[in-house]
Amino acid sequence: MRKNYDVLINSEDEQNIDMTPMLDIVFIMLIFFIVTTSFVKESGIEVQKPQASSSKQDKKVNIVIGINKSGEIWIDKHAIDIRAVRTTVERLHAESPEGSVIITADKKAETGVLVSVMDQVKLAGIEKISIGADSDQ
Repeated sequence: MRKNYDVLINSEDEQNIDMTPMLDIVFIMLIFFIVTTSFVKESGIEVQKPQASSSKQDKKVNIVIGINKSGEIWIDKHAIDIRAVRTTVERLHAESPEGSVIITADKKAETGVLVSVMDQVKLAGIEKISIGADSDQ
């Protein structure tokens, strides 16, 4: 009777599936998706962007600056003063130097605030600046 019992245990061990290769593949895929994903930092506010028929989507945007209709400036979900825009943009650009800056200003925002923000971004050493707009299409 003892021999039959030993045979039964051995047959159960042979039916187990080795999960190691599957886990290796899952971890490799996870690393691949983390490395290839680009993280976009939102401004933190919802603005009503103007319409433009020539607008196109930029894939390498890393810094988004929002200006609402009352003239408040938002970066990384924080309202900041115009004097802090330059240092904040320099810090964010140092984290990902290949990206660009998009300024999304509300339709009713003052142009003077937009120009001041663009000036601060240029003083931070960034040349690739875009203005956010919604597509007509």
